[in-house]
Amino acid sequence: MTVLVDPPLWPRHGTVWGHLVSDASYDELHAFAARAGIPRRAFDHDHYDVPVERWDDVVALGAEPVSTRDLVRRLRASGLRVRARDR
Repeated sequence: MTVLVDPPLWPRHGTVWGHLVSDASYDELHAFAARAGIPRRAFDHDHYDVPVERWDDVVALGAEPVSTRDLVRRLRASGLRVRARDR
């Protein structure tokens, strides 16, 4: 079981965002986010949005930094990816 985080590349709301996912379960993801102090409102169907200001914090807590491509590949392989048309 691994929690993954990609680089903050997505601009929105005056900052830049990355994504936090689990390759095992949503329970693992929600528990990790709670430990990191990331509010549940940051959850978007299959990932948490993480602002650049918090990126180092989630890595320090154990999230594995990966490329965006690898994050999506591993999320799909886990079966936890929510397709765009289902959002």
